[in-house]
Amino acid sequence: MYPLWNALEKAKKLRWVELSHPLTNDSPYWSGIPEGSVELAKTVYDWGMPQLDCLIQTFKFPGQFGTHMDFPGHFIKNAPLSEAYGVKDMVFPLCVIDVTAQVAKDPCYVVTVEDIQAYEAQYGPIPDGAFVALYTGWSSRWPDMNALSGIGPDGSENFPGWSLEALKYIYEVRSAAANGHEALDTDASAEAAKAGDLACERYVLAKGKLQIEVLCNLDQVPPAGAVLVAACPNIVGATGLPVRVWAITE
Repeated sequence: MYPLWNALEKAKKLRWVELSHPLTNDSPYWSGIPEGSVELAKTVYDWGMPQLDCLIQTFKFPGQFGTHMDFPGHFIKNAPLSEAYGVKDMVFPLCVIDVTAQVAKDPCYVVTVEDIQAYEAQYGPIPDGAFVALYTGWSSRWPDMNALSGIGPDGSENFPGWSLEALKYIYEVRSAAANGHEALDTDASAEAAKAGDLACERYVLAKGKLQIEVLCNLDQVPPAGAVLVAACPNIVGATGLPVRVWAITE
């Protein structure tokens, strides 16, 4: 038997957890994307065709659709796009920061450096090359766009997210490779309103880092010790792409 095949057999006995939402034609996406940008599984060659009896479909979607990865060129002009990242850039040690208790009290909760340090006090320092995921419980609102956006009576958006200080900590004090969250945006709504911009997302992408938005099932993985794997089509020039994301854990 070959060593890697043995390793795979052992790995398959571990727990594999889906971290991405399933997508349909009714799945939500940012309102700024033109209507008609999503058309999944349109049949273009049907059963019973004389040339070949088979089924072929086409798929149209924005790069930022469902659980998706953003590349730096999404927010930063002339920054790297999808082709700059190889398969080794899609596997990470996974750290999950749980702020569900804080979010239960304040749906606009902004994660702090103290939250990250409290995590490290319990589980050890965030390792180099880690994917740091923010677990807020927000994914339970999928696929209701208004619920995901936390639309208030006044039409405002209200949802939890990162602070610039917390992101600077994981990238500048620690050497994380990527971050992720369950909400539609990196920035907590309160932070975005204060800055008049998605300053946190702009910071992450300006650092040449990757991020994955609209994650799910973070409650099913341990805070530390798991590995995250992300897979997307090898499309050149993409600013973002829907991803299939999973964690492998003991």
